[in-house]
Amino acid sequence: MGQWEGLDRRQFPRVNYPCLVIINRSDDGDEKDNVILTHTDNIGIGGVCVVLKQSVKMFSEVDLELDLLDLGDHICCRGKVVWNVQRQREAAEKPLFFDIGIEFMNISPDNQARLKRIVDRLVRNAV
Repeated sequence: MGQWEGLDRRQFPRVNYPCLVIINRSDDGDEKDNVILTHTDNIGIGGVCVVLKQSVKMFSEVDLELDLLDLGDHICCRGKVVWNVQRQREAAEKPLFFDIGIEFMNISPDNQARLKRIVDRLVRNAV
């Protein structure tokens, strides 16, 4: 996993937690690349970092669907791309990947509480 050495300006703690994520960039003109299936690098109650093979325009809005793999319903909400960093190391025969930070925009209070429970549990267990 890549580690970004930049300034951490997050309001909420993030934890490594594997989730499946579907990103729909419906405002993008290229229909074949509108839906992206990926996974999280880390997650918090305010947003998620996903790993992509391509860049996503800063401040663009996307539809998100997160499968927390906790047997609950998928979380569906809007998100806004708030940072975009290309990884510096390239593995053999793999493209340089991008870490994309997406802030949740309209996540329901119930889903935010569900994420908080997961994050809090993982933070407690990491100590």
